[in-house]
Amino acid sequence: MTDSILETAVVVAVDGPAGSGKSSVSRQVARRRGYGFLDTGAAYRALAWHALEHGADTSDSTAVLDVLGDFDYAISLDPDDRWVRVGDVDVTAAIREPRVADAVSGVARVPAVRQALTALFRALVAASDLPAVVVEGRDITTVVAPDAPARILLTAAPEVRAARRSAELTSQDAAAVAEALHRRDAADLKVVDFLAAAPGVEVVDSTDLDFDQTVDAVLAVIDRALEASHAH
Repeated sequence: MTDSILETAVVVAVDGPAGSGKSSVSRQVARRRGYGFLDTGAAYRALAWHALEHGADTSDSTAVLDVLGDFDYAISLDPDDRWVRVGDVDVTAAIREPRVADAVSGVARVPAVRQALTALFRALVAASDLPAVVVEGRDITTVVAPDAPARILLTAAPEVRAARRSAELTSQDAAAVAEALHRRDAADLKVVDFLAAAPGVEVVDSTDLDFDQTVDAVLAVIDRALEASHAH
């Protein structure tokens, strides 16, 4: 497996904190351009689900590494037909359960897990036969696809991110959502800095943008970046 995935599909790398809209925006960008869409967070959620199914303590790195050995993961790259499987089990809905969300950070902080899943993401893109794949997550622009021609950090003010997330989760009040968002950011920041743009990464701040404007802003960054890469 080569270190660079640019020899296969073009990668559009999108990073951002929870509630920044990176999943929904990335999916719509992929739809608009006929690209594939890879939600990398789903793999960490699926591994957390897999660990919980095995009764593993996700705060124990050794236990997490034990279940990584038989983690048979598959995900759709079609933005209009999303599914996630572990072995023969469709876990598309199960990985969104609160118990899984609570276990994700424990799984994601294990360096060997991050290395294994980074290799998995690169392999998924390489095998895709797509012209391009929008890959979104937490360390995509710096670790998974640092050579991607288009690298974007999608962000928004914390209160805006909390409001958007609470609008998605109608069963929870805004204060609880804001607190959960803050906890998630704090836990994930111990693993990877996703709030600061690395050199060469363009920031799209969606605080004052609606969904369609954010999609247009990301598409504009992609067009400029691809034009520049073709010029070289």
